[in-house]
Amino acid sequence: MYLIRGIQNIDLYKERNPEVELIATIGNFDGLHLGHQHIIENMQKDAQENGWKKLVIFTEPHAKEFFAESLGTEEKRPPRILPWSEKVKKMKELGIEFAFFLNFNNQLRTMTPEVFLSKVLSNFNIKKLVIGDDFRFGVNREGDFAFLQDWGKKSNIEVKKTETFSIGNKRVSSTRIRELLLANSFDEAKELLGRPYTFSGKVVFGKQLGAQLGVPTANLWLPKNKLPIGGVYIVKVFFEGKEYGGIANMGIRPTVDGQNPVLEVHILEFNEYIYGKKITVEFCKKVRDEKKFDGLESLKDQIFKDISTAEEYFS
Repeated sequence: MYLIRGIQNIDLYKERNPEVELIATIGNFDGLHLGHQHIIENMQKDAQENGWKKLVIFTEPHAKEFFAESLGTEEKRPPRILPWSEKVKKMKELGIEFAFFLNFNNQLRTMTPEVFLSKVLSNFNIKKLVIGDDFRFGVNREGDFAFLQDWGKKSNIEVKKTETFSIGNKRVSSTRIRELLLANSFDEAKELLGRPYTFSGKVVFGKQLGAQLGVPTANLWLPKNKLPIGGVYIVKVFFEGKEYGGIANMGIRPTVDGQNPVLEVHILEFNEYIYGKKITVEFCKKVRDEKKFDGLESLKDQIFKDISTAEEYFS
């Protein structure tokens, strides 16, 4: 998959792909859930019939994240289902040939719909544009479907609005999935995502505290994007084609005065050296919230209780 990083790299894309005709879509695509996959599947049908390639244009950070950071209201920053790197990986798995990483900043925030069309969309050889039923763009969200349709008629580009994708008479949306994850409803979230909720990363060196307590852990650094989970969870761990049970803590580790969030995973019945290697963690069930203990002995006692809970779950 060809990834275009920002408006400044569109010219390089055009030089390398001068003849490519595209069917395109725009959105945040957080989670790449079944609704997003439905859009991409329909794009694939059109692409095969017409010899087009598929282009996904997505913004980073999300607009609400940008405003929360710029206004100093971090507590209002919405949680993210997927970090952007995982989003790109999922797009590749879904067969997207081109992805455009559009940085949401003050320049984009103040861009009129007309300027957005001239600086962004008009620079691609788009034959058909597909948008969600609630898509708006440009300063003050002034650009809408009617605006894009008018532009499409003038540019000989078909503009199509997708219908709401629902399961059980409820709209499949990133917002709903975030709510389910926050409520620890992993089975329902799985139904809407079309896959279990997971987090992947390379195992990094920590303080070796788990090993000192007799409970070695695989540590994964978390992105600065706030995720919709936190606390202690029963998990499945996937490593080099094998599946293991585990218990994981997602948080800052207040008992040892931690500052940055880390995902610490104790893998059951596992004793391999995996630093620098990638694992995938699937969240199955929340056990408890993270808390600060009186000392390391109290923390150790609770960790072994949590491990027993996980062992009972997998038995």
